[in-house]
Amino acid sequence: MAERAGTTMTSEELEVQITRFYRIRKTVMEMLRDRDYEVAEFEVAMTKEEFREKYGEEPKREHLVIRKAKRSNAAEHIFVFFPDEAKVALKTIKTYHARLMAENVQRAILVVQQDITPSARQLTSEMSSKYHLEVFRESELLVNVKEHALVPAHEILSPEEKKALLERYTVKETQLPRMQESDPVARYYGLKRGHVVKIIRPSETGGRYVTYRLVV
Repeated sequence: MAERAGTTMTSEELEVQITRFYRIRKTVMEMLRDRDYEVAEFEVAMTKEEFREKYGEEPKREHLVIRKAKRSNAAEHIFVFFPDEAKVALKTIKTYHARLMAENVQRAILVVQQDITPSARQLTSEMSSKYHLEVFRESELLVNVKEHALVPAHEILSPEEKKALLERYTVKETQLPRMQESDPVARYYGLKRGHVVKIIRPSETGGRYVTYRLVV
């Protein structure tokens, strides 16, 4: 049995924790792959038993840290951190900030148990001109939002594809339908203001129905 904040975790609780960590890690790997980071198929396809073999019967959040490079630009990296605090404080954000600086990485995802403190959030905002830090709660990553039956396929347009789209329909980007930056799908893909996404839905008459949205 494991010790947890002065109490002992039962085997059932440990199993629940392993399952939780396994599902979160799987979603994160899928998310990184969909954002064009170098993620191997075996990392996405890892079974829970393989996860247990790799991280042990009592996996620690600090051991789940991920670093990946972009497929299209090997010099561009991202970290995924799993802080052990229930509510992440300023000191932890400073520690991650120092690591990003030391390793010359500008992007990171923070997978938190509950939230981050106001002072920690303020620092992430102050860092944002150079270091982009996204925050997801563990509960948001237990299931991949893309797997929801009502979520259609999304494709992010490149700057060149966006320009061609606007020229083809002779419209300004502000005339496109909008998607909020806080939308769960936008957050999953790491979309920011100005991105345009192509949304593909099955058509009632067969084939597919395509729309475009501007992230605001």
